[in-house]
Amino acid sequence: MMQAAELAVLDWLQAHLRCDFLDAVMPFISKLGDGGAIWIALTLVLMLFRKTRRTGYMLALSLVLGLLIGNLTLKPLIARVRPYDANPDFVLLIDRLSDYSFPSGHTLASFEAATVLLLQYRAKAVPALVLALLIAFSRLYLYVHYPSDVLAGALLGVAFACIARAAVRRMTARSRTEL
Repeated sequence: MMQAAELAVLDWLQAHLRCDFLDAVMPFISKLGDGGAIWIALTLVLMLFRKTRRTGYMLALSLVLGLLIGNLTLKPLIARVRPYDANPDFVLLIDRLSDYSFPSGHTLASFEAATVLLLQYRAKAVPALVLALLIAFSRLYLYVHYPSDVLAGALLGVAFACIARAAVRRMTARSRTEL
């Protein structure tokens, strides 16, 4: 029942938003999130500079939590087939994926990064949030995730970012008091 409702949402998106422009742009935006590469690169850059190193640690820890819990535990445990497998008539704009659908790993990593940056830098982090939202939407547009996959990825991303921020703050506060 829920799967049918979610496929209806995806089909509505295809019927009302599908166009040549988005067909060209959405695969590119989605590719930015492949393997969390853009967020990993940002993490490494943040770690290079003393002023941003703590934020880099927060982002790194958050991404590790997402990988371990989201991609390596929940995806195989829940083993949800992708929308295009449930609707084999759909013609994909990207290559078929080899893993499961729930939760959206692209969305998870993107919301981890955006949340850490928002918590640390507020308004300066708006571009990261916009990119996270675009990546999440691209996963729906490309018919590779159900809406609940994307919602779960976003919620888990926010949660892991908050946990990582709290953990790094606690660790750095302890290390300062031990000196």
